Amino acid sequence: MTLRSTSRAAAFAALTSAFLVTLGAGFASAQTPAAKPATAAPATPAAALPPASDSLPVPPPPQIQGTAWVLIDAVSGNILASHNPDLRVEPASITKVMTSYVIAAELKGGKVKDTDQVMMTENAWRKGGAATDGSYSGFAVNQTAPLVEMEKGMVVQSGNDAAIALAEHVAGSEDAFAALMNQYAARIGLKNSHFVNPHGLSQENHYSTAHDLALLGRALIHDFPVAYSYNKIKELKVGPITQPNRNLLLWRDNTVDGIKTGHHSKAGYCLMASALRGDQRLISVVMGSTSEAQRATDSQALLNWGFRFYETHKLYDTSKVIAQQKVWKGQTAQVQLGVAEPLLVTVPRGKYAQLKPSMDVPKSLVAPIKKGQAIGTVKVMLDGKVIAQRPLVAMAAVEEGGFFKRLWDEFWMWWESE
Repeated sequence: MTLRSTSRAAAFAALTSAFLVTLGAGFASAQTPAAKPATAAPATPAAALPPASDSLPVPPPPQIQGTAWVLIDAVSGNILASHNPDLRVEPASITKVMTSYVIAAELKGGKVKDTDQVMMTENAWRKGGAATDGSYSGFAVNQTAPLVEMEKGMVVQSGNDAAIALAEHVAGSEDAFAALMNQYAARIGLKNSHFVNPHGLSQENHYSTAHDLALLGRALIHDFPVAYSYNKIKELKVGPITQPNRNLLLWRDNTVDGIKTGHHSKAGYCLMASALRGDQRLISVVMGSTSEAQRATDSQALLNWGFRFYETHKLYDTSKVIAQQKVWKGQTAQVQLGVAEPLLVTVPRGKYAQLKPSMDVPKSLVAPIKKGQAIGTVKVMLDGKVIAQRPLVAMAAVEEGGFFKRLWDEFWMWWESE
């Protein structure tokens, strides 16, 4: 036995003797910790594998008529297919998705209420009402309507007048509202967008990209599902006027539930569309198409291609224990780890069996630990790249143990660190 081993053994014997004298042999033997468990890796997802024929390479996406387009997975935001995704283009009335996001955020923050009476001002009516060449909501000038109804007029009927009225109500003026739009755009992570009005009519320095707009749609769906739900309304009646939603896919595909059309002479025909099939949601954006019919046809083709050649799997739900980790100085010896939000991944069909989950957890956890406290990360890799990751959180609290439990664990932490 070496001198180091002898000194460690002597230290251990001395401490054990002290505990035996203080607490009795029974307590001391009961507190002796078991061997430290190895970090548990997440279980391999247990869903059935796709048919072998699906393991073929993903074919090219369909030919799209447009200056820029993109298809993304709504779970991760990853691009599945694209053409000129970061080209700056005029967003036309797809701008109103940003307007909807700002209104929803201000509602959540208590700045406005959905029952607020919004005035259709003369300014809003003259710039965006029935006398203009653009789309309008039909609300009467110098009269009010509840904010939620005015917003539906903007979303379903693409009312430019409603967008202006809402901007004036929320921020006092269109310019002030545009400043809010850009602040929220930066928060969402839109890197190539700048907004100067709430409606999308052509104006200098008002631009976005197909990729940014797809990310904007994803953010609205995730952050404000109630506001997003207005986009699937097929028609809206305001006074004696009934107008249809211009998104033709709402009538063609019952899995499509949004999002927004756009058109003017400089932007061409544009469509941001989204569909949900099972656990899988995809978002397409087609900019600068040649006609209303063509933008719908191309958007449908992109969505169908994505759903055919990619699949989404739920790997971990919020109720699932992914792993257990040892805790020092706690009333209980372990903490159960899981995820705060379901972990879903979208992969090419046939790649599911190649997913490689892993965990990164601190080597030493010390009580107290709060329920929901972030403790490490679970990652999912495919072909050597991280395709999804989520924080691991404590599924239950671990309270601090008593004095002697803490003292005993303090010794064992020192012992194992040597």
